[in-house]
Amino acid sequence: MTLRRIVSTILFAALVAIFATRAQPVLAQSSGPSSQKENRDDETNLDTQLYLLIATNQDVDDAKLPSALGPVVVQLRSSLPFKNYRLAATLINRVKNDGRLYLQWVGGPLLPSSAAASGSTPSFNEFKVNNVKLTADSSGRDVVRMEGFRFGARIPIQTGTAVASNGPAGPIIAYENTGLNTDISMREGEPVVVGTLNVGPSGDAIILVISARRSSKP
Repeated sequence: MTLRRIVSTILFAALVAIFATRAQPVLAQSSGPSSQKENRDDETNLDTQLYLLIATNQDVDDAKLPSALGPVVVQLRSSLPFKNYRLAATLINRVKNDGRLYLQWVGGPLLPSSAAASGSTPSFNEFKVNNVKLTADSSGRDVVRMEGFRFGARIPIQTGTAVASNGPAGPIIAYENTGLNTDISMREGEPVVVGTLNVGPSGDAIILVISARRSSKP
């Protein structure tokens, strides 16, 4: 074998070794416990409480309100010219952190029977939040952010009386649409007033109060 052939053989073997080394796949590093924790879904749940209050200048049968709403009622009495407040509904729901919430329900009349058609006339209600998320404000305090908060209601209003030729007169009922859309944030566990909706010819108002906190149970 000549010297030239020996040199060529050595160079060829070296090139083959270089290409074989580069062709080997690079194995991805396995993620440790910390990486698995970061990639794991957040399983935090939040309990939300939506209170529907009716503000009125009429007498109410039961003016007792939950003790958790004490600071809110003090705020309302100092800023709104209503004599009485009553609790129309309380809705408690659980939602996953960074999740959404949506419900519809048929309930009793939100307004007093003198403003609504009758005590048996229902109202149709909707409550929706596009995103509920536990986060922190600029001071590091825990806050709950609600994006796409919506409340809507169809409330029966008596607009007149129908006269029957061969029977008793009956009420003429029209359903009035009312609602509120907003984005809000609140301190965890502290109820806040979301908004006030004036409804009906009596001048009564629906007041929306919301609070949210981390669930104590998984």
